[in-house]
Amino acid sequence: MSEYYWDQQIEYLQNTRWLYYNDDYLNFLVRGVWKIDSPVNLVDFGCGFGYLGLKLLPLLPKGSSYTGLEKGKELIQRAREIFADLPFPTEFIPCDIEAIHMESRYDIALSHAFLLHMTDSKKILQKMIDSVRDQGRVICFEPHWIANASNYALDGVDQSDVMRLGELQKLYELDARRTGKNGNIGMLLPILFSQLGLKDVECRVSDKVNFLDQNMDGVKKDALYRSLREEGLGQIPGDLEETISHLIQRGLSHVEAREQVEAERRFAAVFSEQSWLTYAPNMKITFGTRYCN
Repeated sequence: MSEYYWDQQIEYLQNTRWLYYNDDYLNFLVRGVWKIDSPVNLVDFGCGFGYLGLKLLPLLPKGSSYTGLEKGKELIQRAREIFADLPFPTEFIPCDIEAIHMESRYDIALSHAFLLHMTDSKKILQKMIDSVRDQGRVICFEPHWIANASNYALDGVDQSDVMRLGELQKLYELDARRTGKNGNIGMLLPILFSQLGLKDVECRVSDKVNFLDQNMDGVKKDALYRSLREEGLGQIPGDLEETISHLIQRGLSHVEAREQVEAERRFAAVFSEQSWLTYAPNMKITFGTRYCN
């Protein structure tokens, strides 16, 4: 098995991406917002198993093509297997995106939940900009973790008992300062897009809300519950003292760390397949246009 972390997370990626978007909303973006009415060639930075290609290619004009750039060799292999029998022109290139040189040959550059893992997201954004032609578009689907964390409702539970937004916000900000990796990048991207010279910058929010409904079909409920668990909802923290120590190393006080762990334990204790829960991942979709002249 590959030592690359995301090569070991393929099943997680495939089981959770469907929580993020409604197909009709993506169709609305393609046709009503971006108004793509002629074939385009896409390049996806950190494509994983080709998720964005799977979602967008069926919505795009016939003749559109998709190129995926990905460091994980097993992810690339899975993508090639998935697309082998599909009627779309695709290419998957194993590469180190932080080192690759990009030529201006694509109509649209994409990323999905990728920039938040980069230590220098502006550098990667510049590569994305460099990869598109004059009047080409850059589109990034990226999270804003603190908004994500606030978008839960668990029946019979006060959110503040299971979700410590203050401690989480502090953790996310400290982690970004220390590592450069920013889970809140979704809300920063419009600013970065404009600062890097893109024009007509806009940002939308995915309208997907997942509803664990006790009156829904049992098979669908089981599938949703399992995906929510894989996404991390109600995840049981490890050893109490070790977890507290780790949070203190990341910058929380001892009191904050203990409160955070206790909140996670309460969430794990009350969240089950019999719960009524709504959860909106609240993914941000930022786009802008490159003008070379």
